[in-house]
Amino acid sequence: MLTYTFRRLLVAIPTLLFISLVIFLLVDFAPGSPMSQIPLTVPPDVRLRMIEALGANEPILIRFGKWLYQFFIIEPAYMMDALFGTDLGQGRLRILSWQSRSPVMDIIAERLPQTLTVIGSAYLIGVLIAVPIGIYSAYRQYSWFDQIGTFIAMIGFSVPTFFTGVLLIVIFSVWLGWFPSIYDTTLRVTDWDSFLMQVRQMAMPVAVLALYNAAQISRYMRSSMLENLGQDYVRTARAKGMVERVVVLKHVLRNSLIPVVTVIALGIPTIFAGAIITEQVFKVNGLGALLINAIHGSDLPMVQTLTFIFAVLIVLFNLIADILYGILDPRIRYD
Repeated sequence: MLTYTFRRLLVAIPTLLFISLVIFLLVDFAPGSPMSQIPLTVPPDVRLRMIEALGANEPILIRFGKWLYQFFIIEPAYMMDALFGTDLGQGRLRILSWQSRSPVMDIIAERLPQTLTVIGSAYLIGVLIAVPIGIYSAYRQYSWFDQIGTFIAMIGFSVPTFFTGVLLIVIFSVWLGWFPSIYDTTLRVTDWDSFLMQVRQMAMPVAVLALYNAAQISRYMRSSMLENLGQDYVRTARAKGMVERVVVLKHVLRNSLIPVVTVIALGIPTIFAGAIITEQVFKVNGLGALLINAIHGSDLPMVQTLTFIFAVLIVLFNLIADILYGILDPRIRYD
């Protein structure tokens, strides 16, 4: 297992380098630039100095090399400084946002807690709801529980989140007045009252995303369970007199979780990526909103950094999913 993990990590290095190059080129060649928002009345020499200050006049390969060096060398050095009080990154130029002229990683660190709180809670709740529903729906196939679960899953998976979000705002904010329609990012949990306010403002965005995630994962869980319930080893276990609960939860569930683990593991990076539509609907000032604002403002360093972070997370959790295969199924070996 360690040898396989080491090999995959070595393969991930050129993969990430190629992905970073593609992301950098796609974003850099996209139409629009921060200079396009400057009024035409600005003198040409001033405009030229502004372009030079942003480093946008250098050849693309030089800018790409500097961006890689800042991302992999300088930014980790600043992280070490923050964690251990060292001075590895002091005096070195970081990746700066073209809009705010602030370090990109500092802005991401400010927005990340909002995204993890809302999107992470929604994903966790969705998984905790979907797995039991998928198991029981498969075990009681075509029962009333299975029919209701299938109906709700189809609604949750088919209806777009912007419609569900607006519908919840109209019902629970406008008509009933139970929950706030706008997420207050300035709220800090210091006591029980502020905690309840945080729960109230999280309720609707978490419900929207949890419904979508649960609908998708429960369908995968049900399908995988149904496939394994009809296998020969299940009939053999029952013929030996094994307790039904042991057959389902120990043997069938363990094998059924293998494809579901892929869906869950590859869905985790979306927590860090943020839910762009839902964050816009409920005004959650997270990474999704940050990416949209960066695109609108032609903030290329922010867009490139955020997109590459998402790609790194996808590669990482894909490796984690492969490792979990060997844990769930002893027959899988990576030697």
